[in-house]
Amino acid sequence: MPDTPVARTVSPDAVAAAYVRIKPHIRHTPAIDLPAGAFGLGHKLALKLESLQHSGSFKGRGAFHKLLVSAPGPAGVIAASGGNHGAAVAYAARALGHRAEIFVPTISAPAKVERLRSYGAVVHQVGAVYAEARAASEARAQETGALTVGAYDDPEVFVGAGTTALEFELQAAFDTLLVAVGGGGLIAGCALWCGARVKVVAVETEGTPTLHAALAAGQPVDVKISGLAADALGASRIGAPNFEIARNRVARSVLVSDDAVRAAQRALWSELRVMAEPAGATGLAALMSGAYTPAADEKVGILVCGANLDPGSLG
Repeated sequence: MPDTPVARTVSPDAVAAAYVRIKPHIRHTPAIDLPAGAFGLGHKLALKLESLQHSGSFKGRGAFHKLLVSAPGPAGVIAASGGNHGAAVAYAARALGHRAEIFVPTISAPAKVERLRSYGAVVHQVGAVYAEARAASEARAQETGALTVGAYDDPEVFVGAGTTALEFELQAAFDTLLVAVGGGGLIAGCALWCGARVKVVAVETEGTPTLHAALAAGQPVDVKISGLAADALGASRIGAPNFEIARNRVARSVLVSDDAVRAAQRALWSELRVMAEPAGATGLAALMSGAYTPAADEKVGILVCGANLDPGSLG
């Protein structure tokens, strides 16, 4: 990576240190090796079931890391989220004894909002999209002095997210890692850890193409968010430090349709009895739809990164 402010402050060593720091507070989620033929595909796969993490997604890793290296005051912590990040911050705050206020857009799934409240957070539903909820959270943080926990563009958060890839590599061997992208925290952390050892491929839905659009433009740009995964992958612009890492370390960016995501969700449930929200199924969707086609001897790793959904929606 070129010598830039981000490159000087985050590194694979930072991800490794984050893993040591958060390990007592997170679940060691399972990985599954699947033979050629699974899901009708002709190559071997490995799945990391980060959907079984505390609060139902990988986001708990970054939330715990941020709170452990920071010093929240009496006002506690504040976050904006499509749902998963907020749930993770609320869970981590409760576990570490801090007050939490979470701002979510009105499109957030009811299951995610209920999860937030179950963790004791004060929940504010503000704005139609994540960007509006984030603006409201920032204003509130100015009023209260609460510690802001960014969803994806805070280095302490995304190096925590990168521990997902570190742990996955301890469990399974793979040549390529397919990673869902919203604001870019997960892929920045994973790409940071994987370096040149593993080819990292970004997967987004056609309605949430923040990284895809930024790569085409050569810089982060605003995109209109829509579709099935908008509540989880609904950042309207990729984070600036996340983009800096992605454009240097991500091999390719692909888009999948909502129909492909639904098919992948059903396949995960039908074949493995694994529930995945739309964002969690995008990696498998890329393979099943042909958006990403591996070489004959290429083993692909997939992060099933979240499971916060209404179980009835799988029908």
